[in-house]
Amino acid sequence: MSDTPSGTSTIKRIAFSLRWAGWIGFWVQIVLAVVSTLIFLFALPFAQPSSSISSINTPSIGGSIFFAVCGLLVLFFSVYQAFRYTRLAKQLQDANPNLRPKKADTMQILRFGLIVSLVGMLLTIMGAEAVTGTLLAKALAQGSGVSIVSEASINRLIQPLDIFLVLATTHTITAHFAGMVTSIWLLNRMNRQ
Repeated sequence: MSDTPSGTSTIKRIAFSLRWAGWIGFWVQIVLAVVSTLIFLFALPFAQPSSSISSINTPSIGGSIFFAVCGLLVLFFSVYQAFRYTRLAKQLQDANPNLRPKKADTMQILRFGLIVSLVGMLLTIMGAEAVTGTLLAKALAQGSGVSIVSEASINRLIQPLDIFLVLATTHTITAHFAGMVTSIWLLNRMNRQ
């Protein structure tokens, strides 16, 4: 990026955008990541696999929980990426033009942040699909009307724990969406400069 007067004002605008979008993306993602993590930490101890292969497992078993937790871990890396945007803004404001990152390097960091959010969203959506598929199977197995429930068949009913897992995956998807919006908006700003 050039150090001419017009180049300096462009750098200031880019640094301003990086700083504010980075902080907004950081806080939105960190709040949703913490809420999702707390929900998972609350729900996991109560999740129990069923004893029979033919019966319907709780949605926290198998692929659903694996993909949802992987998506959550990627979300924490995406939070780091949003924080990295704020540090990049600080580097752009350096008085020495030789210490400033180049436009290509900045664009590469933004693209990487976008890819991280896309991968995280994909993993979380796969987990959410498995959770909702299990809930559908439970709903269909329940039938309608009143039934007597034995202790052995309690896992076949939809429980509040199941809804907590849906909520946690939804929060994680929303956080990844916020990371994608931040990265795309910043890429757009950089391309216009």
